[in-house]
Amino acid sequence: MRAGQLDRSIELQSRATGLDLYGTVIDVWTTFATVRAQVLQYDTSNREGARTTTDTMITFRIYFLDSLTLENRVLCNGQAFKIQKIREIGRRAGLDLVVERVGP
Repeated sequence: MRAGQLDRSIELQSRATGLDLYGTVIDVWTTFATVRAQVLQYDTSNREGARTTTDTMITFRIYFLDSLTLENRVLCNGQAFKIQKIREIGRRAGLDLVVERVGP
């Protein structure tokens, strides 16, 4: 993995609980790391014989981070992504994060 290929900045967030103005418990997301990443691939789908790409499934490559789990999420360009898979590259050299876009 070359540092020059890590051309995106993404935030890794974890879920926490907080209180709203009325004292009701709500879920909030807090950023615990901002890292550089490389976009490896967009998921492709086959519609009517033509290959089209969609940005709902993306693979990000980052340097190894020990505290990352499937319960966390990725924020890139203001868009939230749920982590579907975490694949280790080499021996603690890096991680491939397969993510799916959350929401519309």
